[in-house]
Amino acid sequence: MLLTGEFLRSIDEKHRVAIPKRLREALDADRQAIYLAPGTDQSLALYAEDAFARLADRLAQSSPTRQDVRTFNRLFYARAQRVELDSQGRVRVPPELAELAGLGKEVVLLGVQDHVEIWAADRWQSYLAERRGHYDEIAEAAFR
Repeated sequence: MLLTGEFLRSIDEKHRVAIPKRLREALDADRQAIYLAPGTDQSLALYAEDAFARLADRLAQSSPTRQDVRTFNRLFYARAQRVELDSQGRVRVPPELAELAGLGKEVVLLGVQDHVEIWAADRWQSYLAERRGHYDEIAEAAFR
């Protein structure tokens, strides 16, 4: 399951956002649970159950006595929630997670390898503007 792409969407008054069919299919959301959790850089992360389990396995390999590991586990799992897709392919973003990510009416969904990130549209545009001119440098550092 490789998730890619950028999609502009609106959030309705019930905090629902439509997940594009291509992303729903890659998440295999019709056959497995999906989880919405705090992401990085003030985004949210939407995981298929198998990707969420792989992340949990990776975290479980870290020392439970390390303060940063304990803190991350508490902050991440306490706010992660299993969410359902409705018949129109929408997921409801719980208000506390929407507030955490500063989501407004317009959001951007990004396919990022094994999960979908949900960003406030203005925050994503700022993030992109700050970094797009440094793509080659970022790529070089990522592949070291």
